[in-house]
Amino acid sequence: MKNILITGAAGFIGSHLAKQLLADNRRVVGLDNLNDYYDPELKKARLAQLHDYDGFEHVNCNMEDREAVAKLFEKHSFDCVVNLAAQAGVRYSLINPHSYVDTNLVGFVNILEGCRHSGVKHLVFASSSSVYGANTNMPFSVHNNVDHPVSIYAASKKANELMAHTYSHLYGMAVTGLRFFTVYGPWGRPDMALFLFTKAILEDRPIDVFNNGNMERDFTYIDDIVEGVFRVIDHLPQPNPDWDGNSPDPATSYCPYRIYNIGNNNKEKLMRYIEVLEDCLGKKAKKNFLPLQDGDVPATYANVDDLVHDIGFKPNTSIEDGIKKFVEWYKDYYKA
Repeated sequence: MKNILITGAAGFIGSHLAKQLLADNRRVVGLDNLNDYYDPELKKARLAQLHDYDGFEHVNCNMEDREAVAKLFEKHSFDCVVNLAAQAGVRYSLINPHSYVDTNLVGFVNILEGCRHSGVKHLVFASSSSVYGANTNMPFSVHNNVDHPVSIYAASKKANELMAHTYSHLYGMAVTGLRFFTVYGPWGRPDMALFLFTKAILEDRPIDVFNNGNMERDFTYIDDIVEGVFRVIDHLPQPNPDWDGNSPDPATSYCPYRIYNIGNNNKEKLMRYIEVLEDCLGKKAKKNFLPLQDGDVPATYANVDDLVHDIGFKPNTSIEDGIKKFVEWYKDYYKA
């Protein structure tokens, strides 16, 4: 897979993945519209690092622009497409649900059509741990039913999995969906907890701690996420010969379709996460305890057995190491 399209290339995961692929002498076209959902200057700074490589090209366009996306696929011959662009955030989906439909549904079908008509060998797309929704059977397994989402963001990611399966069924497209679990690390998104907590603590402001601190998350360090995606790119999914329509397995299919969790396989209490951050900053947080927000779930925890078996990789970065690296980056980038 030498020629790769990454959508959301100026994003948190996309920029890290692009850098690793470019360092491996792949050619990367990065689609990103640099929207203002969060600070575009951070996105531009991520992109600036990618322009250091000869094999990188940035394309500024909206995924929901059908004509522009079609022209992009006509111009280039992509071996693999990694769809990471999305309107992210569970809580924002309660405020602006239409943006999730525009990017995550309309934009994704444009990517599917581009792959279909240009003979892309492998489509890898980001799903999310949020698809598990009201499911409380832990650790979350890709073989479990995920038909009860609790936010429009989660529903849009579940819809992506269904849409991808349909294209795999109809056109034999090789597609792999990756459910990411609470990604954190350097160059992270400013709307995510670690970023918000760090900024508030350094500015001597209280942090909002939801569900009165009774939250558990499978915090997964960015390098582990990227290594998982990097390995999946060259691992084309195969039809499951044992798939049975009388007892359908959600994670596999009779067509070349697979779903994997990428998580640390270790749920951590939110209060422990905050303690580690306090230690790294050398400063205690003022805490504003609040109830569980609509659309949120109290716990996530990834079963990664399929990832280990098929891809030969298991994330293993501790929150102690991961948060330390984030704090070092944050202090350097913001001169804090």
